[in-house]
Amino acid sequence: DVFEQPQHVGQKKIEFHISTEIPAVLQINSEKEEKNGKGVYLYATTEEINNTGFGRIFPAPSSNDKMETEEEDDEIPSEFISRKDLEKNRLSREEMEKYSVFKNYEPGDPNCRIYVKNLAKQVQEKDLKFIFGRYVDFQSEVERNMFDIRLMKEGRMKGQAFIGLPNEKAAAKALKEANGYVLLEKPMVVQFARSARPKQDANEGKRKK
Repeated sequence: DVFEQPQHVGQKKIEFHISTEIPAVLQINSEKEEKNGKGVYLYATTEEINNTGFGRIFPAPSSNDKMETEEEDDEIPSEFISRKDLEKNRLSREEMEKYSVFKNYEPGDPNCRIYVKNLAKQVQEKDLKFIFGRYVDFQSEVERNMFDIRLMKEGRMKGQAFIGLPNEKAAAKALKEANGYVLLEKPMVVQFARSARPKQDANEGKRKK
């Protein structure tokens, strides 16, 4: 029966190889051979068997890869906190009013450095990097170098931190999204730092002490 289906005698040799494995696709393959010629026949058949479909042998996989990559680029890398988690663990304005630390809250003058206070004792630099690293493009050497975390662990400045971000826009976004975020059961108070001049940051810190 297998050998009676095709009309052309010259196709029998190739059909013999296919028929031993997949009789079901024999008729489709013979039709394709008539249209495309013998050279395309075996290659297309192999791809079709592997992909279990006829319409998208390739370039479908590559376009899917591109889409996934673009989605990852739009979304912050998994090594940093997601926007959803930030929003989920952030206090609402009504809840903030219940905390004395937010009573006279003023964001301050916009600049590229932010000041964070009311941090829990257990907070470490890696915790702050996990949150504020999402506002830095680590593929850019300039932005990478400008990202700076200074967490105060001793004295009266304990529980406070200064974080340098690449630009004012990133700092403003960080302030808006992270202010009131509950980190280790304590809500962070995020403001713009008083001094945006990197060279004087050390002196500024000493004056505040």
